[in-house]
Amino acid sequence: MIEGILGKKIGMTQVFTDDGMVIPVTVIEAGPCTVVCRRTKEKDGYAAVQLGYIPAKRKHVNRPLAGHFEKRGIPPFRVLREFPVSDDSLKELEEGKEVTVEIFEKGEKVAVTGKSKGKGFQGAMKRHGFSGMRDSHGARYHRTVGAIGQHTFPARVFKGLKMAGQMGNKKVTVRGLEVVEVIPDKNLLLVKGSVPGPQNGLLVIKRMKGR
Repeated sequence: MIEGILGKKIGMTQVFTDDGMVIPVTVIEAGPCTVVCRRTKEKDGYAAVQLGYIPAKRKHVNRPLAGHFEKRGIPPFRVLREFPVSDDSLKELEEGKEVTVEIFEKGEKVAVTGKSKGKGFQGAMKRHGFSGMRDSHGARYHRTVGAIGQHTFPARVFKGLKMAGQMGNKKVTVRGLEVVEVIPDKNLLLVKGSVPGPQNGLLVIKRMKGR
């Protein structure tokens, strides 16, 4: 029906297979999400649905968003995201319908998008994994970037060099994560490996096409 859902990161744990193998997994509370709005090709030029996640109080949304929810008779939500769907699926996803973690199946591959942990202003070695200068034979500099300038021509520093700066706090997508287990009664999704972001961080989980 729909290729993705919204959720939040709970933490990491491990599960054991029948043959005794240990699999590290991330526990994600995925949904339930509510269909707030539908986009049609006739009106909007594309087919998609807008999902709402995490209920909010009326006083915590601005007036345009409050009118957006009231027009459709749906309670306000803190997070709104659009997911593309096919024309056939759009007919089944009526406004107000609930989308749960049951859209995923055990063994399929998903892509998880989140915001990585912010680490503030960091030096080039930590930020980019530089090895630094040597520590012996009279070397005076150890944790430095090295030369960044040019000769008389072009006599400037090129843009895009790996230097010190803000580390983390960026949108990151990890693809090809396997769904190890789906627990519908608790809205939990267990995926193999780690996903970006801190605990309780917002995640977008999408089914990978062609996998």
